[in-house]
Amino acid sequence: MLPTRRTFLLAFCALVFCLSKPVAGQNAVDQTQQVHGVWVSSVSNIDFPSKPGLSADKMRSEADALLDRAVELRLNTIFLQVRPMGDAYYPSKIYPWSSFLSGEQGKAPDENFDALGYWVEGAHKRGIQLHAWVNPYRVTVGRKNLEDLAESNPARQHPEWTFKHGDRFYLNPGIPEVRDLVVRGMVEIVENYDVDGIHIDDYFYPERNIDEDKETFQKYGKGFDDIEDWRRNNVDLLIEAAGKAIHAARPNVAWGVSPAGIWANKSSNPLGSETRGNQCYYNLYADVRGWIKKEWIDYVVPQIYWHIGFEIADFKILTDWWSDVVKDTNVKLYVGMAAYRVDPNSKTEAWRDPDELTRQLEYLAQSPEVDGQVFFTAHSFKPGAPACTPVETYGKNNW
Repeated sequence: MLPTRRTFLLAFCALVFCLSKPVAGQNAVDQTQQVHGVWVSSVSNIDFPSKPGLSADKMRSEADALLDRAVELRLNTIFLQVRPMGDAYYPSKIYPWSSFLSGEQGKAPDENFDALGYWVEGAHKRGIQLHAWVNPYRVTVGRKNLEDLAESNPARQHPEWTFKHGDRFYLNPGIPEVRDLVVRGMVEIVENYDVDGIHIDDYFYPERNIDEDKETFQKYGKGFDDIEDWRRNNVDLLIEAAGKAIHAARPNVAWGVSPAGIWANKSSNPLGSETRGNQCYYNLYADVRGWIKKEWIDYVVPQIYWHIGFEIADFKILTDWWSDVVKDTNVKLYVGMAAYRVDPNSKTEAWRDPDELTRQLEYLAQSPEVDGQVFFTAHSFKPGAPACTPVETYGKNNW
């Protein structure tokens, strides 16, 4: 008989809380604290709010429900997506209001509801850290033209700062003004909100096979013979500058990145992992290993979204690889875990097993370099969701 969804949740929750290290303090950069976190996604209204155009009271109610759920599960850190697509979940002088709040980009939500401010206050009241999660380069999802954006959107005001790849527009990482814009946007958050961290995910260049930035390379690529090295350097410049600016504005704010789980395959780079998957160093131009070694970031959350024993990208192999990278640095390692994959109806046998995440958490618990985990996504932790029960059982008793 197949396990029920509640069986999955019980196994998962019981696990997370039993195996974790003690929690101490409330500051995100407290080096003694283990992070038990969850991503709250706003793009396409995945987690919050449930749909655009809600009243301010309804959005407060939904935020409170998610925050209370985190308390119930004894999660101590929330990564809230506050700038999903060149727009903002807070009143900004740089970016327009998000369409995922009001239904129309640039239009204020009901009562000018400041979602970030409400979440920060609500999280801290509950003893939870709040990291503001921003997407640095993405401009459109589902919009065909820049003219569909709010007039105040920087991408519409400066179309020369963008390129289109596939059916999406992106800010061009090779343009200095773009990097300055992204950094200023992060500093604006830090200066106006008592956030515990600034966080970005795995969206850098969209993929390796692009040619939309060749003219930019001709203009700004002096000193580089290889356009791919130049692209990596562009992302390096952003990461280094952002860390310096954030810490200059507020030294106690943590600066972290959640990259794709594979930096490079060993077949491509002798420093890489024994894997055969998508490589963020080569395909997204993100040299996360270099950022860690140079200590440009405070923490890293690799998205190790594969099961133990997966021959292309094994969870244990990648956990060991990232553990080795952060060893002897001041960069903290929190492992990104695929709560969303747990499902008794999954096409992958491993994810139909309610003990898969249990085994992963047990492995993390005996990995000395791992200082926590972050689950994707909050939707998976709603009562009745396939991944929820393990957290329910674990969190109440054992963090």
